[in-house]
Amino acid sequence: MGANVDEEYGGLGLDYLSLAIAVEELSRGCASTGMIVSIHNFLYANLVNEKGTQEQKEQFLRDFTKGSIGCFSLSEPGAGSDVASIKTKAREDGNYWVLRGKKSWVSSAIEGSATIVFATFDPELKHKGIACFLVPLDAEGVFRGKKEPIIGVSLCHRAVTACDLTLEDVRIPKSYVVGEPGDGFRIAMEQLDQGRIGIAAHAVGIAQAALDTAINYAKERVAFGKSLTRLPSVKDRLTDMSILVETARLLTYRAATNVSTKNSAMAKYVAGRNAAAVADHCVQILGGRGLSTDYDAERHFRIPRKQITPLCPPLRRTVLGANSPVPRLCRILNAHSDQIDINFGPTNSRYSLLRKILDISS
Repeated sequence: MGANVDEEYGGLGLDYLSLAIAVEELSRGCASTGMIVSIHNFLYANLVNEKGTQEQKEQFLRDFTKGSIGCFSLSEPGAGSDVASIKTKAREDGNYWVLRGKKSWVSSAIEGSATIVFATFDPELKHKGIACFLVPLDAEGVFRGKKEPIIGVSLCHRAVTACDLTLEDVRIPKSYVVGEPGDGFRIAMEQLDQGRIGIAAHAVGIAQAALDTAINYAKERVAFGKSLTRLPSVKDRLTDMSILVETARLLTYRAATNVSTKNSAMAKYVAGRNAAAVADHCVQILGGRGLSTDYDAERHFRIPRKQITPLCPPLRRTVLGANSPVPRLCRILNAHSDQIDINFGPTNSRYSLLRKILDISS
């Protein structure tokens, strides 16, 4: 439960790639276990380990490498991917911060012991007015909602819970603030980059399990006097499945060894789509048995349908597009149009224009 956490706080001190492989293998056997480990480590434990103070690590990290579960509370009823629009309020009161608001879809909150909460202390500042807080879930004023009956929980990850968290004037010491007030948006974005690696690894594990199920069944099943593995149509499906799994795995491992918004978003997007495609092939190979609950194929088919958290596929494509060079140049031109004279005539060459853009962007 603390793969990347420093050894002095009870962790293993491993790198992100090691954790990604662990999540993949756990998800290969049990998708729910893989999901719980992924969220706890990538979104909670790693944040406290990398950005918390020594005091925060003693209280909110040491026990969380021994079995206590941590949560990540960012989404709200009216703010999901648009983090700058969160409505949960934070106000100073002497040596305390007082939190008031509601968080949605908080995974493991029912069993969790603490959560990371993002709240705005100045809505006028938008993303610059967000702070990150560590909140014990047994604190006065913290109320857990009912277990959400969503498809990803009730049909797929049956051991993973999700619920709303209501914060009614929750008083926490100023020492529970992670970083400085105003750092919340940056912290959230950096942690979501890690979280996508975990979800990608989770999807790779599910895809590998579906491929294993298909291969094992094809070896045993005999049709037209030969095993299914000798039929060209089945061979083609197994080949496609293997390519899809390895493509997702390589992208996930690249994201884990070179963390960036582009790499993690690409890994999650491709791994989620590929897991669903591999599961579809698996059901087809098993035929009628692929729909029976007596076989694993239908379980592998259900699980990849939950591809929303923490960013749905269309928005993942948007994130990828926003991190390509062309949109970035367009944003720079729009933001600094008064400083750049876009004229490709003799007095203003393309070279000098690019130099101006680079000087401004730096």
